[in-house]
Amino acid sequence: MSIYLIFFLVLSYLVSIKCLYYRHRRTLVKSLKRVMNVLPGREADGADITALIVTAHPDDECMFFAPTIIRLVELNASVHLLCLSEGNYHNQGAQRKQELLKSCAVLGIPASRVTVVDHKKLPDDTKAEWSVSLVSSVIVRHIRAHSVNMVLTFDGKGVSGHANHTAVHKAVSHLASTGQVPNDCCLLSLVTVGLLRKYIAFLELPLSWLLSSCLCCIIGSQGYRQAKAAMLCHRTQLLWFRYLYITFSRYMFVNTFQMIPQGPKNLKIY
Repeated sequence: MSIYLIFFLVLSYLVSIKCLYYRHRRTLVKSLKRVMNVLPGREADGADITALIVTAHPDDECMFFAPTIIRLVELNASVHLLCLSEGNYHNQGAQRKQELLKSCAVLGIPASRVTVVDHKKLPDDTKAEWSVSLVSSVIVRHIRAHSVNMVLTFDGKGVSGHANHTAVHKAVSHLASTGQVPNDCCLLSLVTVGLLRKYIAFLELPLSWLLSSCLCCIIGSQGYRQAKAAMLCHRTQLLWFRYLYITFSRYMFVNTFQMIPQGPKNLKIY
């Protein structure tokens, strides 16, 4: 295969990605309308969305959810963040909380919409088993207090497999299955992909677009710079492999979500 043909194929692929991004900008609102069950004939306005991103540690918001936050803020949605620990594994909780606030400011979430939980039963620890009832009670109180109508969090694999990530998913799934979530609130889980897909950066975008998902959020070069700037706010976490993650992780460019199915409302558990 000649060098010219390889160059042409690479160039065509990059052009297709750019076209895909601009096409996605036109279809994101339609996806949100479908996810939120907006009645036919009614326009889905980003200002009608109050979204809650539920994470386990400071830096989760930019490492895993930056494309979603950036796109929702662009649509004038009201985006809130609930972080269920200070990330105090190395006794840096206070510093990491301040880094989180700076990161959220870069992503477009004001400090007034950021809540960081500091609870002795919710430590930043891969070996800790977080209580499903405790975590779910914290989340549902937040949903009701802020009239949240969209919750976005990890799926059962937690992207990285961290026990705290999967515990958050278990808690949200518990709320869904027991009918404790308001009728107008949809629950979405961030899709965990395999290792190869995870680390081919923006080259993975066409695959994410083509595979079935309830919601797909893609950012371009400007959004990537914003996500990178947010990640760089977490100075305590910038070990050498974090820079590789910033460069190669598809989660810095795209998020795909699946719906968490909800059970009967007001179900009583005996």
